[in-house]
Amino acid sequence: MKKLIKKKPATKQSVAPFVTPQKPSYSKAWEDEGLSIVENKFGVVFEKKIVYAPEHVHGDFKLKEIFEAFTLWNSFKGEHPISTDGKKIVFFDTETTGLKGTGTYIFLIGQLTWNEDHFEMTQHVLADPSHEAALLYECGLWKPGQTVITYNGKSFDWPQLQTRWTLNREHLPILADPIHIDLLHGSRRVWRNELDQFKLVHLEVEKLGFKRVGDIPGHLAPIIYMDAVKSGVPTTLLKVLHHNEWDILSLLTLFIHSTKLILQEQYNNSSVSSTNIGKWFSDLKDFDKGQSVFEQIIKEYSKTEAAQAFYFLGFEYKRRKQMILAYEAFEQSLINLSDVFQIQAYEELAKIAEHVKKDYLAAQVHVEKAVLLIRNTKHLKPLQKERKNWAFDKRLKRLVNKQTISRASARFDRK
Repeated sequence: MKKLIKKKPATKQSVAPFVTPQKPSYSKAWEDEGLSIVENKFGVVFEKKIVYAPEHVHGDFKLKEIFEAFTLWNSFKGEHPISTDGKKIVFFDTETTGLKGTGTYIFLIGQLTWNEDHFEMTQHVLADPSHEAALLYECGLWKPGQTVITYNGKSFDWPQLQTRWTLNREHLPILADPIHIDLLHGSRRVWRNELDQFKLVHLEVEKLGFKRVGDIPGHLAPIIYMDAVKSGVPTTLLKVLHHNEWDILSLLTLFIHSTKLILQEQYNNSSVSSTNIGKWFSDLKDFDKGQSVFEQIIKEYSKTEAAQAFYFLGFEYKRRKQMILAYEAFEQSLINLSDVFQIQAYEELAKIAEHVKKDYLAAQVHVEKAVLLIRNTKHLKPLQKERKNWAFDKRLKRLVNKQTISRASARFDRK
């Protein structure tokens, strides 16, 4: 039937020529408030540049400490989600008119880079929706060879940028696909079980030594921008730019702090975050590094504080077939583990006692303690409890059977 279909040659659709929109009537008023006008072939963009000396302090950190962080990553032999590659580093954040949908515009793009002898913040502001292509082009993110560092950018900022780029793709250069480091994911890995929330402003107070004064709440930014476009008065909009500036400076200091925690091998910030770092290395298959971190935590902290480190160290020893060391580590971990982790630790102890030490009675004791925990825990769903009960019941029957056989064998030998 395909032969009967008349195929017409594909005709290349011509792209309509781009019509440059008119400059907004409030351009002069926005210039008077300190914003510069940048013109390109797609229209106009309002721009603000801020220069910082290397000694500039934001919270507990000087901006120049970022170079120590880059040096640490350059000397790091493994692979890690927040390691840099020596390319141009751009700390990047946006403000938008909404959370999603094709009607959501990016109205502010902020970028911080190193420029010869100083740090430079460049903020581009959308003149109005008709000048969107001008904003996207001027931000320069279509240029290759950059590494972008964001906070929640993989889930929000970059997908939004891609959406807006797609809607203007007929005229813009192709958007680059840079290396992207999202510090939200790294922060969750490092401070899991230590922090209750991971908003950047919360991290600033808890970990970066910075507290905002007079900040504009992020959810008000879209309203403020739309009001500035409608009224032509950008006074309050400048506070949104200040909010964006703080976001990006905190991105840089968060990268500094995270890098030092992960790579400087001084795991004395807290036992929780240090254990999380060791677990992260293990999950990345860097088992030697993970084990080294756990062993250092055990030296630095009390047994109660290091319980989680003992637990994960048990798996490292087990992976290396050092079963007696693994058994001791799992025993030590029981001092201060949550019930779900205790159940797993008892299971590992039962396995080693049964298959390595041949101590069936000890294995039975471990199994019975695990069963009691399963019965009383509120952290397992009914189906999970059912599965674990079935597995432990099976193990318990086997252990009882083995002890019966052993006792019968002993009586036979005596005869």
